[in-house]
Amino acid sequence: MLEHTTAAAEAGGGRAAASPLVNDFSIQVATANGSGSQSSNTVLLRALFQMGIPVSGKNLFPSNIAGLPTWYTVRASKDGWVARKKEIDLLVAMNPDTAREDVRALAPGAAVVYDAPLGLASLRDDLVFYPVPFDEVVAPVASEARLRKLLRNMAYVGVLARLLGIEAAEVERAIGRVFGQKAKARELNVAAARAGFEHAGALEKRDRLSVRRMDATAGKIIVDGNSAAALGALFAGVTVVAWYPITPSSSLVETLIGHLREHRVDADGRATYAVVQAEDELAAVGMAIGAGWAGARAMTASAGPGLSLMAEFVGLAYYAEIPVVIFDVQRVGPSTGLPTRTSQGDVLSTAFLSHGDTQHVLLFPGSVEECFSMGVAAFDVAERLQTPVFVMTDLDLGMNNWMADPFPYPDRPLDRGKVLSKEDLDRVGGFARYRDVDGDGIGWRTLPGTDHPRAAYFTRGTGHDDASAYSESPAVFEENMARLARKLDGARALLPAPERHGGGTAPVGILAYGSSHPAILEARAQLAAEAGLDTDYLRVRAYPFSREVEAFVRAHERVYVVEQNRDGQLAALLKLDLPTELVPRLRGIAHVHGLPLDARSVTDELLAKEAR
Repeated sequence: MLEHTTAAAEAGGGRAAASPLVNDFSIQVATANGSGSQSSNTVLLRALFQMGIPVSGKNLFPSNIAGLPTWYTVRASKDGWVARKKEIDLLVAMNPDTAREDVRALAPGAAVVYDAPLGLASLRDDLVFYPVPFDEVVAPVASEARLRKLLRNMAYVGVLARLLGIEAAEVERAIGRVFGQKAKARELNVAAARAGFEHAGALEKRDRLSVRRMDATAGKIIVDGNSAAALGALFAGVTVVAWYPITPSSSLVETLIGHLREHRVDADGRATYAVVQAEDELAAVGMAIGAGWAGARAMTASAGPGLSLMAEFVGLAYYAEIPVVIFDVQRVGPSTGLPTRTSQGDVLSTAFLSHGDTQHVLLFPGSVEECFSMGVAAFDVAERLQTPVFVMTDLDLGMNNWMADPFPYPDRPLDRGKVLSKEDLDRVGGFARYRDVDGDGIGWRTLPGTDHPRAAYFTRGTGHDDASAYSESPAVFEENMARLARKLDGARALLPAPERHGGGTAPVGILAYGSSHPAILEARAQLAAEAGLDTDYLRVRAYPFSREVEAFVRAHERVYVVEQNRDGQLAALLKLDLPTELVPRLRGIAHVHGLPLDARSVTDELLAKEAR
């Protein structure tokens, strides 16, 4: 069972039960990991999308390879909300291990499609049950037992299509898209969906859920954040990727490898890129840093446990001032926790990753569109600032499918930052690698191989002067640290600005970031409609914070910082950054159980805090 909602639903569920839900409901499919349901769930999502209905999908899977329970939720929302919906309106119960618990968690009036041998209808009398003998339904489609087990999943898609009014033609079109050129698999799955559709014709429709064709998805795409980030890195000009596989970041690099193989080859078919699977995350980031020093646009991707291993090398890159991009697809962890659940738990540790007074640039994408755009921008920022840049996504944003606008083709040239060419050196005569000549804290650099006798310099960590000569002078060290702080302070104006919502005059402000964004948008609508509470909302998109963040806090009596971690990690960074007199205005709303954030939880907790 993912979440117990019955009590809350009973409190206000009576009125809702009497009204139909058209294009406004959530479906939860409960299966076992490794049972082959992923393709079927994608077909269900796409069929609704193809009917013009705004949708989102959340895959909640265990950390083992096969056997443990897994859930997939599909939300259809005529109003365009794409955050997870806390309440489940229709359950597809296919897993004997969780079926009874899943049923008990439902609110009164929900519908249950279940495998008939499970005998779930006797559990409750306030739900609508649809027993389906799935083995019998798919028996005419395939004779092999293993194949029938897989096709049961597509049969429940057919059943749902008949019950909800999803057009059969759209289901079959979605099957064609998912299975592509695999003709045999496509034919079998179409047959299984048709069998489920035909069987459902004998079921008496008793629930209140239905779909009706809309035109709200025209021109949009469905994509996951890892694929979007991979495209961003490709368009940014990445040529060196060093990595070590770890959920939930692995698909980012795997997708990028496919793009590189297609687009980064010369006329003779030879690769113009390098991808190295290192022995661990420490080696991976070390390779990426070395490539960045050499002038390549280099990156790695990992999750929290990997970043822990990277700490020492990241500190070297900070002090030696070497550009590198690190995608952190956050998860709950370490592996003894909930490693395949989503979280925003790396924010505080990553901001100061490594030893001593390190401070890093963090970018917070709030959509798959921004996974792409910030995936591009991160490389420019890293080279402009000559420092590691972290793109902080999470499992929900990275691995789940999201409805999005097509990504705009980048129209700006690559920003390599302060790089001196041979011609520049001929003109100026030489340079000091770490000297701040124009007050922004950023020195000039050359790239290895620059054909000039004054191009060479030593690359050092903390103990160097502005000409990169070895030094243990306290005064020199202090000046170097002040310059690095000056550089990071100047980054505020270079990084993506916060995004404002609301008129700016509400007494209550909400501050959030990353994948929390869809839930916050919906929660603001709930607060206004249900409680008459007007709110302003500022979505933070980068750290160090823009000066707009301080102005937002100053303009509101109370600011709720919504986070998907226990300890209020972004709030902690804000407290370090804001003037002391503004800190008491911050109030935390924590969401810590690893499920994607839903609007109802935000609304209820914010109202409870407002009532105190």
